[in-house]
Amino acid sequence: MIYLDHAATTPVHEDVLQTMYNFENEYFGNPSSTHALGRESKKYLNEARRYLADSIHANENEIIFTSGGTEANNLAVIGAALENEYNGNHIITTQQEHHAIISIMEYLQKRGFHVTYLPVNREGQISLYDLERSLTDHTILVSIMMANNETGVIQPINEIGALLKDHQAYFHTDAVQAYSLLDIDVNELHIDLLTTSAHKLNGPKGIGFLYKQAEVPLQQLQYGGYQEGVNRPGTENLIGTIGYQKAAEIAHNQKRANYEKYNKYKQLFLQTLEEEEIEFQVNGEITKAIPTIVNVSFPGVTTEILLTNLDLEGVAASGGSACTAGTVEPSHVLKAMYSFRDKRINNSVRFSFGEANDEADIITAAKKIANVVKKLTA
Repeated sequence: MIYLDHAATTPVHEDVLQTMYNFENEYFGNPSSTHALGRESKKYLNEARRYLADSIHANENEIIFTSGGTEANNLAVIGAALENEYNGNHIITTQQEHHAIISIMEYLQKRGFHVTYLPVNREGQISLYDLERSLTDHTILVSIMMANNETGVIQPINEIGALLKDHQAYFHTDAVQAYSLLDIDVNELHIDLLTTSAHKLNGPKGIGFLYKQAEVPLQQLQYGGYQEGVNRPGTENLIGTIGYQKAAEIAHNQKRANYEKYNKYKQLFLQTLEEEEIEFQVNGEITKAIPTIVNVSFPGVTTEILLTNLDLEGVAASGGSACTAGTVEPSHVLKAMYSFRDKRINNSVRFSFGEANDEADIITAAKKIANVVKKLTA
């Protein structure tokens, strides 16, 4: 199987697995315990917190460990909305956010919050003019993802942060796809809340973190102990945290090389499709996207049939987000970019590159894809 679905999840790096195994064999104390075993575990938990904070130029007390990106998004958006409701009930997001954000916004709307969903252009980016025009005295939160999980298109985060710097609204960004590829300085970008997840960068599933700028008030969503500054109670996932630290170290040490490598993979993939003389279109502006993701439209086929045939040929890809319970639904991201009438929402596939690939994989996969498309359109 040639795995081209790294945006859904990534295989755990061998060094990460070994680090976790060795650690679990030696350290098992509860980090909240006061005895020597607990203190030892607490030391390593704090070292991981410090490293991950440094990776985005934050302070270690601004990192809250969670079970992943979805929980971090819930705590960030719902927690900020409920805690700051006295300042207003207006939230701004975009039409092409991850389901983890869209579903949160639908919940908050039921709670009486007013949500503005900004459109995106055909390149996949929002208009700063639309954002500025949508801001009101009642706006308390703006949530815009850094890089889209279906197209890879990067939003103008720097300009958004600068626009919101002097506004009361807090700025949250879902950086799950971008964290291991883009340079992130939460202070320079004026980001108040940021979410990540380890399993997108060859780390374990079940661990992520929320960056919360020290002065941002959040209402806790769970109740129990006093872990994570009372923001997220429950015994810490120490072994997952150790795995996340190791995965992040590997990813960030290789960030420049990986960026170039995956960009080369993307160009090689598209070049091979062109050489195979099939009709296709890239969705979103490729020059404004992270290199690991390319979303391709194949006229004359349907996404579900194409994915089924690719699976039979040994190529793993996706119709979009992996958070729709295994279903293949028309992409809300592509609907936002084009329209609900555009055929691309029903004939597009996301291919995403990563650690499991090499150049030979890319060429072989592209040729297999071309053969399947030729067969389905004959």
